[in-house]
Amino acid sequence: MFFRRRARMLRWLVCGRLGPVWMWKALLFFVAIAFATQLLGIIFNKSLLLSSHSSNSSTQPAAHSIFSSPDAQGPSLGSCQPHTHIMFLKTHKTASSTVLNMLYRFGEERNLRFALPLGYQLGYPLPFNAHRVKGYRGPRATEFHIMANHMRFNRPEVEKVMPADTFYFSIIRDPVALAESSFAYYKEVAPAFRKAKGLGDFADDPNKYYDPRLRNNHYARNLLWFDFGMDNNANFSVELAQHGEAMIRQTFRLILVSEYFDESMILLRHALCWPLDAVVSFSLNARQQKPSSNSVMGGSWVGKAAVAAGVGARAGRSQGKMLPNLSLTDHQREKLRQWNALDWYLYKAFNRTFWEDIDKFGRAQMEQEVALLRMRREILGRVCLRDGGKPVEAYRIRDKNIRPFQSGVVKILGYELQPGLDNATRTACLRMIRPEIQYKDLLDSKQFPRSVQPQLGQQGQGLLAAGGAFGRHDSSRTGEKMMMGEAEMERERDWDGSRIMKRNQTLKGVREKERLR
Repeated sequence: MFFRRRARMLRWLVCGRLGPVWMWKALLFFVAIAFATQLLGIIFNKSLLLSSHSSNSSTQPAAHSIFSSPDAQGPSLGSCQPHTHIMFLKTHKTASSTVLNMLYRFGEERNLRFALPLGYQLGYPLPFNAHRVKGYRGPRATEFHIMANHMRFNRPEVEKVMPADTFYFSIIRDPVALAESSFAYYKEVAPAFRKAKGLGDFADDPNKYYDPRLRNNHYARNLLWFDFGMDNNANFSVELAQHGEAMIRQTFRLILVSEYFDESMILLRHALCWPLDAVVSFSLNARQQKPSSNSVMGGSWVGKAAVAAGVGARAGRSQGKMLPNLSLTDHQREKLRQWNALDWYLYKAFNRTFWEDIDKFGRAQMEQEVALLRMRREILGRVCLRDGGKPVEAYRIRDKNIRPFQSGVVKILGYELQPGLDNATRTACLRMIRPEIQYKDLLDSKQFPRSVQPQLGQQGQGLLAAGGAFGRHDSSRTGEKMMMGEAEMERERDWDGSRIMKRNQTLKGVREKERLR
């Protein structure tokens, strides 16, 4: 009874107060249509937004790369400002290619200007001349931030290029270890090494093989002293050695030690006021220490796989050549130190200073920061590199843009990138493993986009990969020719003003003899 009264009242209200039933039904129909339209619009817009986000994520860098994490900065350096005017003397066989990569990365990320060579070296082995810098227009007419390619140091000429507040640094290595690496890389280049059966044979009687008049023999004696711009054939004396040390200290604010590379990087980071990631690196231009299944160091033939792959300039010519014998007795090691007495003096002097700097820094703090550096390297290695970050032989690297050039019979190792990296991470990882030859070409193309890049031929690849001037200076350079008279004049004095032995007058005759062979 109650419900019937309610129903009659509702019909009375609808029909009497709110109009006929058909009008009410029409109103409800339009409300339903409007609600459905709004719901479909929301669904459509959401779908469009998701589609747009998906498209952007495939073409734009990720917002949070591992390289933008707080760990990339490392421990606080206080209120110092990063150095951007830097001169690095890239010495030979001292892990200097790894340091060069750090400088290339730092400069590229910040759009700094490099003092690049016209070819791939700054006139080495002749003393450096400012006109060998690409884009040089006169003393300090152009601001260059970083100079780091191979040169024989010549301070007055360097100062024409670099600003007055430039930070100078370099790196050294135990002369015995340096001799082992030099013998492996330059055996086919330095006449003194080429004649010797093995490094031990050379160490037993260096004078039997060494002729200071022959080109490229500077690789066989006091190579550090030579790279610093001094006469590597001078007879050793304490007075001469102390003079050379003083000249280096007068110019270079920091000398790193290859055997303590991680500690060196911490000192360098604090000296330059750089973030931690700027000094985290993977070893570059390293030679294969252990033989592959196809070759045995010191006794077996070079494997055919690398030759078949055609990697490097001299790979094809290395077939049938034995890998160099680097074994040494303790007595032979001591004889190499005596043969390289000027280098040995420098190493002891600057190694002593290096540990004094660490004591000032604090050994406990050094241990902590080295641990952080190694941890960061391990993390970035897992992120960036395939196969757990192990270096691989060049012929196994599929991307030729990151394949290191080969020289002689020694295999230079490289890396492969981890697949599936986001754009930002891949770019940063690629910078860390890009070989120096390709990296120099990239920077050159950015600084001089309209210029024609020199084509690095098969022969040039091998020559430059080893960091030497095998038979000629920067043969790939354009627009620069060195006459023998100019070369002789430049060799009359070292960068410190002292006279050195002129020996270029013999080169013409040597070259003529080599042409007849």
